[in-house]
Amino acid sequence: MRIALFVTCLNDTMFPDTGKAVVRLLRRLGHEVEFPAAQTCCGQMHFNTGYRKQVTPMVRSFAETFAPYDAVVTPSASCAAMVRDWHPRIDSGAAPVASNVYELAEFLVDVLGVTDVGAYYPHRVTYHPTCHSLRMLKIGDRPLQLLRAVRGLELVELPDATECCGFGGTFALKNSEVSAAMGADKVACVRATGAEALCAADNSCLMHIGGILTRTGPDVRTVHLAEILASTEEDPHE
Repeated sequence: MRIALFVTCLNDTMFPDTGKAVVRLLRRLGHEVEFPAAQTCCGQMHFNTGYRKQVTPMVRSFAETFAPYDAVVTPSASCAAMVRDWHPRIDSGAAPVASNVYELAEFLVDVLGVTDVGAYYPHRVTYHPTCHSLRMLKIGDRPLQLLRAVRGLELVELPDATECCGFGGTFALKNSEVSAAMGADKVACVRATGAEALCAADNSCLMHIGGILTRTGPDVRTVHLAEILASTEEDPHE
């Protein structure tokens, strides 16, 4: 199986270690992963802010770049949802490639059929199901299955887990007061768990929640699912 990493703009720019973790994890499981250098944005930011005509070339470029691969794996439920749900509607020619795009957890569980990836992360962790993973991709408990199999990890339930954290891309800018209030509610729930780390499938949400956590008291660190799953005793993620 030829697997490509779709790292996404946010991860490439601000959280490159997450992309590296995906590659490290999949290679540890015996798979070769390539990084197509021609990849660019999936077009979600443009599409959500009304520049729909300008998105079409981006959709076509995505399809052309990832067409040679059997599977495209991304550490972003948000971008995976954009590609799978909207790319075929924008350009029907993008449908075959879009159907081969997977968020990391669903790829591991549904395609590779694994839940125990040999990870080790000896910390108390709570999991936030991001809106796109929950409502568009409907990945359900796949991340939880993976986290439960991590040695040393204590998984604690997050109160009101299905509530949005308030980020929502440009929503956080256009509706900053509402966004901040939603984020504060989410942070209160995170702190109530006593967790050392908050995990999610989207660094955009972790960035929003993490900013509030940092400003409001004793640190609860944020960590992407990929980084936990890539962590081992020999090569731990702190």
